[in-house]
Amino acid sequence: MTLHLPALPRRGLILAAPALLLPGRTQAQSAFGTPAQMEGPYYPHAIPADADADLRRVAGLGQVARGRPLLLVGLVRNLDGAALPGAMVEIWQADHAGIYLHPRDGRLAQRDAGFQGYGRTRADAQGRYAFRTIRPGEYPGRTPHIHLRAHPPAGGPPLTTQVYFPDELLNARDGLLRRVAEDRRALLLARLSATDEGQRAAFDIILA
Repeated sequence: MTLHLPALPRRGLILAAPALLLPGRTQAQSAFGTPAQMEGPYYPHAIPADADADLRRVAGLGQVARGRPLLLVGLVRNLDGAALPGAMVEIWQADHAGIYLHPRDGRLAQRDAGFQGYGRTRADAQGRYAFRTIRPGEYPGRTPHIHLRAHPPAGGPPLTTQVYFPDELLNARDGLLRRVAEDRRALLLARLSATDEGQRAAFDIILA
């Protein structure tokens, strides 16, 4: 199910023009696709029955997920800047306490049952996607992050990567983030702004 997006500012709508750059990024960075990163060990063992784009609520439960609300939004584009409507985007992440929905996570019994943990949606006609989720908690040995996979609408291999937050102090010590060349690292950092509920994180996906 595609989540209906809130109105985007005009700056967000003009990003599809190939001559324009993403905010805070250089001409050299714009020539590259979003860097790929490892899937990690916690891709869902089985896709949950509720796998929509609102991870803060699980169907059949009245509770709302604990943690700081986060609206994750962005555009899916190709290297020429053209929008890719119909691209499928998946995310999976830890809950507010850093616990994944996966049997290999040793703290699974303490996980927030009101947090979906995984969601998927399709980009709309303008290539936009959105998820309602939370800021992930700190997982031991890593900086907080969201796993993301984007499937091209016409088929072909998907891109698997991770979304990071520029205000996290642990970024400087995260081994996976530091493996990315410094001039491309900005492509993995969401652009943050405040909302009435929590935060908005803008993360554009560039498929090579």
